[in-house]
Amino acid sequence: MKKPQIEEFFARLSKALPEPRTELQFINPYTLLVAVVLSAQATDKGVNKATGPLFKVADTPQKMLKLGEAKLTDYIKTIGLFRTKAKNVIKLSEMLVELHGGIVPQTREELEALPGVGRKTANVVLNVAFGEPTIAVDTHIFRVGNRTGLATGKTPLEVEEKLMKVVPEKYRMHAHHWLILHGRYTCIARKPRPSISRVQPPSFLSLRR
Repeated sequence: MKKPQIEEFFARLSKALPEPRTELQFINPYTLLVAVVLSAQATDKGVNKATGPLFKVADTPQKMLKLGEAKLTDYIKTIGLFRTKAKNVIKLSEMLVELHGGIVPQTREELEALPGVGRKTANVVLNVAFGEPTIAVDTHIFRVGNRTGLATGKTPLEVEEKLMKVVPEKYRMHAHHWLILHGRYTCIARKPRPSISRVQPPSFLSLRR
């Protein structure tokens, strides 16, 4: 993609969905962090089904520790890799209490030091909770970047670094969500959809090379 095409790409995405948001349900930065950790190799819909009841009883690291790993496991047992994820959520909650006073840190280094938190998860939290213009490259963004030619790369980090260079600054804050939603509902893995008539969210665009 050349610069004018990239500008048009994001202009159309912005017009279709001016205020894109994550489809993960959360209450505060801590519950967002937990939801993103749980979403690895799982769908947002599946995570929301589990975290709806969970966050009613444990929406802080202190409450999560009080709940305990065994009970947490019961809440998230419908999510893939739930045993490992339960251990990570308890461990990261312990670290938040011991090292950060129960507050989710706002730096990438501190976030990535938490169990179960990699670069993608840190980017989501920094963007959604703290308003930083980061781009978390998941399977959808990786596919869109390579398929459209917007940002080609063999690894998520390579695609992320290219996106940060080519996405116009005025679109960078929401680029993460636009690209995920575009990949999730339009530029899908098997066959990109040619029109927006049956794509959700409403009015989301088909923008393919």
